[in-house]
Amino acid sequence: MASTARAEKAPAKVNLTLRVLGRRTDGYHELESLVAGRRVGGCGGGVAPSGARQRRRARRSRLMQAAQATGADVPVCLDPKARLMRGVGDVLSDPLDLPRLFAVLVNAGVAVSTRDVFAALKLPPAGQPTKAGPPPEKAALLAEIADGRNDLEEPAIELEPMIADVLAVLRQLPCCRLARMSGSGATCFGLFQTNAAATAAARTLRVGYPGWWVRATVLGAGQS
Repeated sequence: MASTARAEKAPAKVNLTLRVLGRRTDGYHELESLVAGRRVGGCGGGVAPSGARQRRRARRSRLMQAAQATGADVPVCLDPKARLMRGVGDVLSDPLDLPRLFAVLVNAGVAVSTRDVFAALKLPPAGQPTKAGPPPEKAALLAEIADGRNDLEEPAIELEPMIADVLAVLRQLPCCRLARMSGSGATCFGLFQTNAAATAAARTLRVGYPGWWVRATVLGAGQS
């Protein structure tokens, strides 16, 4: 039988901030990350009958188990809303009321190994995880993003210097408020003042760097 290609959209996350608190005895690392998601589909409206709700809860439980087995930070992608992610990526806060953020995602066609990035960080064993909750106000959340950092950015750049080039290009674009690497790399993001500015920036990047993967998107509230 002839095979047929099939393309699917999938939820994704962007680590707006990422603090690595230390190395655990099992080899994983304690994290604290403010994550924004991009919702790509779904349906809503109405209340399902109780039998359907029970089946849905059983299906979602199995899906969560599969996500956790796939990767520590995969569960947050099942419901792509802004959250504070802790533990090894498996401890999630309730959804956060993050304002719409106009972003451009960029990957220069390079990849870095998550294991190698964490190994290059060379952190001591983790202490007690922080107990502070996420800022409740939108302004405080935005300030946390602006004042935050990604602790994996420097070791990732040591492994793949092209990441630094991408960040430099993003920071030079008009109306770019912030440029940072997401997660362990190598995809980076820039936040822009308006949707029009993000769209124009993405267009500029595609022309100037045709080999790069570039997407303009909106993160935060109001995505569907």
